[in-house]
Amino acid sequence: MIKEVIVVEGRDDTVAVKRAVEADTIETGGSAINSRILKQIALAQERRGVIILTDPDHAGERIRKIIDAKVAGCKHAFIPEADATRKGDIGVENASPEAIRHALERLHTSFEGAESLIGLDDLIEAGLLVHPQAAARRMVMGNLLGIGYCNGKQFHKRLAMFQISREEFTAALAQLEEGEANL
Repeated sequence: MIKEVIVVEGRDDTVAVKRAVEADTIETGGSAINSRILKQIALAQERRGVIILTDPDHAGERIRKIIDAKVAGCKHAFIPEADATRKGDIGVENASPEAIRHALERLHTSFEGAESLIGLDDLIEAGLLVHPQAAARRMVMGNLLGIGYCNGKQFHKRLAMFQISREEFTAALAQLEEGEANL
């Protein structure tokens, strides 16, 4: 059983998580997260720890940010959009048990205000900013690093927040470029 409580958006997400692992969940009820739910999450964080596993879409990202701003020290798990999409619908409920387990094996803890170990110049040089394929490259890198997809500014922030090392970044970039070379 997973010690931490996993925060998901809804009942179908809970069902999907329980197919993959033995864990307790808290459901936010969608993006209209209220103070009662935030108090439950804060208590869970204090007693057992919390893992945030929201959909890889705008609403999921919004929920993740709200929780992270109100409850310090949460762990984050990210499912790549491709692994959470079925018939055009994006959500944790569409992910396979393997994809959910993989996301839960690659947790990151947020350290607000942490200094980035990777600079903006590094992101430009890696083709993750100011590049015709920057968005696609960030999606691949986000999946390889386990930090999810986001825009350039948010990507830089996540690298700092999750203290992604230069070695991790370089290894993921090598995988990205190797994959492109094999196309």
